[in-house]
Amino acid sequence: MEYLYGVLGLSFWGYVIVSLVMVQITVFAVTLYLHRDAAHRALDLHPAIRHFCRFWLWMSTGIVTREWVAIHRKHHARCETPDDPHSPQIEGLRKVLLEGAELYQEEARNQETLRKFGRGTPDDWLENRLYAGHRNWGIILFVVTCLVLFGVPGIIMIAVQMVSQPLLAAGIVNGVGHYAGYRNFECEDASRNVVPWGLVLGGEELHNNHHAFPSSARFSIRSWEVDIGWGAIRLLETFRLAHVRRVAPRPAVEPGRSIVDLETARAIVINRMHVMRDYTRNVTVPVMKRELANLRDKGLSLPRRARQLVIRQPALLDPNARDRLSELLESSQALRTVHEFRERLKTLWDGKGVVSNERLIAQIKEWCQQAEDSGIRVLQEFADTLRGYTLRPAA
Repeated sequence: MEYLYGVLGLSFWGYVIVSLVMVQITVFAVTLYLHRDAAHRALDLHPAIRHFCRFWLWMSTGIVTREWVAIHRKHHARCETPDDPHSPQIEGLRKVLLEGAELYQEEARNQETLRKFGRGTPDDWLENRLYAGHRNWGIILFVVTCLVLFGVPGIIMIAVQMVSQPLLAAGIVNGVGHYAGYRNFECEDASRNVVPWGLVLGGEELHNNHHAFPSSARFSIRSWEVDIGWGAIRLLETFRLAHVRRVAPRPAVEPGRSIVDLETARAIVINRMHVMRDYTRNVTVPVMKRELANLRDKGLSLPRRARQLVIRQPALLDPNARDRLSELLESSQALRTVHEFRERLKTLWDGKGVVSNERLIAQIKEWCQQAEDSGIRVLQEFADTLRGYTLRPAA
């Protein structure tokens, strides 16, 4: 009967540990190779690591690099629109959670998606003749290997491996990661950090951070956030098996700096997500709290979830929420002013109306001067801070 337990004949906990290790190898292959290296070019993995990931993903999941990369890039380009391959805001959370793999396969058959978003992915003999050409061979090889090594328990191990990616990646990251959690940055999409400790999914749990800085190899932003994928990258760097190309910028502010020049403009644009987060924290929220207190004192009714109304991107609000926001802004001149200044601040880097560096610098100067003339103290203080943004580390 020993043959029923495979060549290795592991104990119960041995099968459990090997199953978990295989799932984590897949997770790291996805987050390091497919996501941070192939899709966003934030990282250069050593060719040996890249090929191991390609082989492992072909064998254990049937994933083809070009398809995964193209679908993910389209997700970023068309996020939360009907063209998004897997948005719970469009499809519903239940569908993305339970049918994420089906949504992926449907989009993988879209040749226009592969042509437009799949550029720069492997196009060698192995990819065309084996990995993409015979993807099912990998699954067959994986099944046979597991049965030989682990015997009957290998059946359960195969099932765990096959359901892990649809559940973890398609379900939790693509589903919950755009539905529930906390947000460090008010992106134009609904992305959220599922938890601050990205341990199980290789750091992919920090999904809002990634959408704020998609070309960053490190997903953690705040000091108490943990990206285990970044830890793996640093370990690979030690052995010269990885090279980090880009990470999210860290803002530097030089106190008392009053000159707005090209360096100021570049620092503001590069750090725009930090700028907007600080504006919300230091301007919008304080004014909102003060004005809401005034409205309560007057006995006026307040919109539900007023804080979310004033900090959320307007495109993410449904018609009813936009109506409640309009009512709230009509009830407070100060709140309306800081909201208008926020929307104007966003236009500094959205590419609309800016035709030269000189024009951008002039618009920043104008914004700061008008903020100082607003009479709102926190807005005036923020204008001083904005002038201090620099590409050099603060002394």
